[in-house]
Amino acid sequence: MDQQDTHGSTVEFRNVKRIFGNVRALDDFSLTINPGEMVTLLGPSGCGKTTALRILAGIDKDHEGTVTIDGKDMSGVAANQRNIGMVFQAYSLFPNMTAIENVAYGLRVRGVDATKRLAKAGELLELVGLSAQADRRSNQLSGGQQQRVALARALAIQPSVLLLDEPLSALDAKVRAQLRDEIRRIQSTIGISTLFVTHDQEEAMAISDRVGVMNKGILEQIDEPGKLYNKPKTTFVAGFIGLTNYVPAVAYSKSAVTVLGQQIDISDHSPAVAKGAEVTALIRPEEFQVERASEGATIITKSFLGPFTRLGIDVGMNDLVYAEVTSKEAKKFDTGDFVKLLVHADSVMIENV
Repeated sequence: MDQQDTHGSTVEFRNVKRIFGNVRALDDFSLTINPGEMVTLLGPSGCGKTTALRILAGIDKDHEGTVTIDGKDMSGVAANQRNIGMVFQAYSLFPNMTAIENVAYGLRVRGVDATKRLAKAGELLELVGLSAQADRRSNQLSGGQQQRVALARALAIQPSVLLLDEPLSALDAKVRAQLRDEIRRIQSTIGISTLFVTHDQEEAMAISDRVGVMNKGILEQIDEPGKLYNKPKTTFVAGFIGLTNYVPAVAYSKSAVTVLGQQIDISDHSPAVAKGAEVTALIRPEEFQVERASEGATIITKSFLGPFTRLGIDVGMNDLVYAEVTSKEAKKFDTGDFVKLLVHADSVMIENV
């Protein structure tokens, strides 16, 4: 498919609010999607991510604030006039049509003649790797293939923006991983501005230019995946993204804490604390170095996870502390062993007890 067929648009949410009864689904939500960028909204159920997508699509209009595409206010624009392609969790293919007919449907509605629309649909089926299945009906396709057809159909109308609402959640893990990479490849090839909504952290982190973490209608942080993981700006983000240990600590000063007998700097995004205050340090499992010891902490669990192994360690808290080491290194540890934990982090985020 010719990359010139589509172009990336700028999408902007400005101070958008959406209230359902006493629930603020979106609370002063502002976000810019740059041309050709894939932005993912990530968060627990009810955080507002799907509400934002529905407002951009024009499905939900009962909101405050403005949404623009390439500077044009969408407030008075009907959903079917916004030039937006959408892919949902449900494939929503027409069962009485073949794959190529499904892809060409939007072009048929727009009055494109049969020769041109079938040619375009054929190009898109080739792009998603389904040329050989062009004449099969939806019930003859696997779930992953049906979702590829749905993606091709959404792209056939050459939309300004692509919206993906939990498009992979109905698929098994292996197919989901394969298809998410395909979606990223296709999105990058075409250069279309994309808003992706998911509750799957791995999915979001793997394919997005930026990820926005939402909590109770608020966009807590939006950043590149690596920055989001390594430099969370709120304790919610630190706790939501990846696995995080919550370890008791004491403020050594305004800029450092004592945790597991070590002094570690406090992250710039942490709340202010007074010396001597009891706080909680948030520490990633991979930030621990595990060393053998003659007494002290004890390995309670040992979970093999492929290239690394997760150790559950009793350090005298109510909950275990989890440390991750390479599986090669893990061979020297067994459950019941005494170990010492060293924190290898430039700084840790803290929260007040």
